[in-house]
Amino acid sequence: MKSKRNLYVLALGVFGITTTEFGVIGVLPEIASAFHISIEKAGWLLSAFALIVAVFGPFMLMVLSSFKRKKLLVVSLLIFAVANILSAYISNFYLLLIVRIIPAFFHPVYWSIALSIAEKTSNSENKSKAVSIIFSGLTLATVLGVPLATLMSDLFSWQSSFLLTAFINIIAFMGVQFLLPSMEQNNESHITFTTKIFNSKHLWINLFIAFFTIAAMYSTYGYMADFLKSVTQMNGKQISIMLFMFGTIGIVGNKIAGKYMSPFPFQTTFLFLILLSLVHILIHYYGNFFVPMVWIIGFWGLIHSGGFLISNINVTSSVPDSSEFINSIFTSCGNFAVTAGTLSGGFWISHYGIENIIWSSIILMTFAMIFLFIKKILKDS
Repeated sequence: MKSKRNLYVLALGVFGITTTEFGVIGVLPEIASAFHISIEKAGWLLSAFALIVAVFGPFMLMVLSSFKRKKLLVVSLLIFAVANILSAYISNFYLLLIVRIIPAFFHPVYWSIALSIAEKTSNSENKSKAVSIIFSGLTLATVLGVPLATLMSDLFSWQSSFLLTAFINIIAFMGVQFLLPSMEQNNESHITFTTKIFNSKHLWINLFIAFFTIAAMYSTYGYMADFLKSVTQMNGKQISIMLFMFGTIGIVGNKIAGKYMSPFPFQTTFLFLILLSLVHILIHYYGNFFVPMVWIIGFWGLIHSGGFLISNINVTSSVPDSSEFINSIFTSCGNFAVTAGTLSGGFWISHYGIENIIWSSIILMTFAMIFLFIKKILKDS
């Protein structure tokens, strides 16, 4: 029970840092308007953050490997809180972009350590369930963090959404500082590395599956608020409610993915890609209609939430001994994918209009499916 409590404390921190990364999704239209820039340019607040995580993830783990795990967790959350407070008082877009980038360097540090702890404190049968607890922080960010940030922006200003995110990180900081026991009691108090994992062809295939899957997810989801505003004609409060519903239903989806991913990895991944593709096709044909979109968003949230968990289990199961290093590789891969997805979505919007953005996701999911079947063929041969 104590071990499970520790996982929920770590998930609280994931909630804080993920709200920082994705909370901006719901306020991109307001930021674009405030700084008199295009929505594609405002999208760099999401994609640049993810790009920094992707490029520097493993290197940050190496640089900070001599520090104790809990200290790294606490310092990471503190940096997130401070950066959000500063973001609320910036009047220049490029300066805002720079301040947004600073906590991105510590994002993979927190994620990698949290996921490693979940994997090391559970047996193989319960590994996906333990990891799903950590990912519940990501789901909670979509349930509360993103819609609350959107609502704050609609009721007050986009700056207030950053202050709310800072408050969330402060609460997470306090939780980890006072409720999480010292990691130094473990035999491995420091972070260890092995580059031999890169010799695994299964790892590379699973990284490609994860990359295209997550890129497909965020190619459309990254511009969800703008789609609902421009195509479905929803107002700010309605968009906040939709984002809240999206995340709330996602809690169930995350649990379902955690339950079936370990015993049925191929089937779960295949079904996820098929259902997510179906959701995007429905969005394309019914995006103009208010009531159908409400139902579609609910189904979308149910499916979407399992994507990161499914991708993580695929990648970390590629090597016998998963560690902070393999999780840092996954975190980098995932954020490269978020960057690629949001850039692809922005490209699609500028060339074909936001009403056609789903085709960017469909193309990316097709590549994910191709690599999934390559993995199946290699495994069976």
